Amino acid sequence: MPKSKWTASHLFVLFPIAIPACAFGADSYPDRPIRMILPGPPGGGADLLARMLGQKLSDSLGAAVIVDNRPGAGGLLGMDLAAKALPDGHTLVMGNSGPNAVIPSMRKTMPYDPIRDFTPISLVASTVNLLAVHPLTPVKSVSELIQLAKSKPGELTFGSGGSGQASHLAGELFKLSARIDIVHVPYKGSGPALIDLVGGRISFMFANIPSAMPQVSAGKLRVLAVTSVARSKLVPQLPTMSESGLPGYDSVQWYGVLSPAKTPDRVVSRLNAEIVKALRTTKLHEQLTKHGFDGVGSTSREFSDYIKAELRKWKKVIVAAGITAE
Repeated sequence: MPKSKWTASHLFVLFPIAIPACAFGADSYPDRPIRMILPGPPGGGADLLARMLGQKLSDSLGAAVIVDNRPGAGGLLGMDLAAKALPDGHTLVMGNSGPNAVIPSMRKTMPYDPIRDFTPISLVASTVNLLAVHPLTPVKSVSELIQLAKSKPGELTFGSGGSGQASHLAGELFKLSARIDIVHVPYKGSGPALIDLVGGRISFMFANIPSAMPQVSAGKLRVLAVTSVARSKLVPQLPTMSESGLPGYDSVQWYGVLSPAKTPDRVVSRLNAEIVKALRTTKLHEQLTKHGFDGVGSTSREFSDYIKAELRKWKKVIVAAGITAE
């Protein structure tokens, strides 16, 4: 019997190997459920945000978006898991300012690179802090608080939910921007800090809207400004720190969707379009506002530039304050 002259290449021409359509660029995404990693525990504000957005994406993409809570190490565990996932758009992560822009400057070593290991999809939402003082404190504006601090160097104290937390960093940025000498008092959570502020045991603090507003409404705290660069839609009557004499001051807790590095451009574009569209719907806007979020939305490039700017800003503050996580 003669020896066959057919080679593997001949067989491939006659009987091509089945290769997924997506490998040739066909628009088959998504072809299975999408996992959205949340680097935090269930039940918190970030978890609620991920689930609200996930439901909208499930409806528009035609595939289930399953939130996978992975708390630990200030969000590093969840982010590291996402960084090492297959970059096909079926694993996303709801990143935030902590593990993406703050912690990298507080640690000598990181399990991932916050820029190189991710593809930013879109900034989603932010929450602002309020600069609050006790009603008996003799100031009614940020400029008056700065003047008081300069007249009493080292005497005014500001509380926070702990070293390296958003409330702490907001205070350190204030200290650096205003060139004042104030003392940080860390607590085990923002709740105990608020209690001491209401009791007059600390001078002021930067607190988020949901936790601070009940005390403000009851007349137990006075708010001087919001920490975002633009006025918050939630409390539009309050001036920003920039308007109050500190140009460029910006300290918000932000959240955004990212995917592993090298995710295909067509997938990034599709996800970006669906996220931005979802954020423009009246229903999601109302849900976000109800829970203390300002909806944002951005292009992938804008989000990438924003993360880089945040890294630079917080590194300067962290180095100046000598904050470490190790």
